[in-house]
Amino acid sequence: MDPSSLPNRPGVVLSIPLMEYEAARRFQWRLHDERRADDRPDTLVLLEHEPVMTLGRTTKTAHWNGLRATPGDRGLRVIETERGGSVTYHGPGQIVGYPIVRLRQFCAGPKAYVCMLEEVLIRVLAGWGINGYRTDRFVGVWVNNPDDPDGPPAKIAAIGVKIARGVTLHGFALNVTVDLAPFAGIVPCGVDGCRVTSMAEVLRRQVEPDEVRHRIAQCFGDVFGLDCPVTGPTRR
Repeated sequence: MDPSSLPNRPGVVLSIPLMEYEAARRFQWRLHDERRADDRPDTLVLLEHEPVMTLGRTTKTAHWNGLRATPGDRGLRVIETERGGSVTYHGPGQIVGYPIVRLRQFCAGPKAYVCMLEEVLIRVLAGWGINGYRTDRFVGVWVNNPDDPDGPPAKIAAIGVKIARGVTLHGFALNVTVDLAPFAGIVPCGVDGCRVTSMAEVLRRQVEPDEVRHRIAQCFGDVFGLDCPVTGPTRR
């Protein structure tokens, strides 16, 4: 089934300010319970997090224990979480999207769902002339180094999801203007040799996060076949 080929169904995008990770996780589970009970439509939450490292279900100690020896990163919180994937960093300037949707309405299962999230992000990046793409080996969205187009790709967006009782949680993180230094103390997403980049680094200029949020909402609605009005403040 291709949701984008169907008449748009009602949905909503909640664009909210910077939020501490555990508070956002509690908020997700509340929305999840509401969606399961059909007390709310399919929902996309867009936000930014206070600085934090999160450990997904496939994280190994070797993926993040170098963080302890990385100058400047001492005291950075590390939180275990139920999403898929390994370790990643969240911080201001990185737009995180948490879709809370009833999965069977959109695709056959988790693999197809992840591809749909990748498609959303690829379309978002295209709006800034950035050629994002997926790979066969690793989940997420990647770009080539403009100074070395034939060199190894860099990861610009990470994806880690959970599906509980048919409704999705967690989602994606798109690096817009986020500080990339904290990624140096970890093996991002458990991928050895992974280089992480951002829209600002690729474009060599600042990018307005609110514009990216708006584009994400548009592309999410297009890919998932949802009519998604945006509610809530975008930033503090």
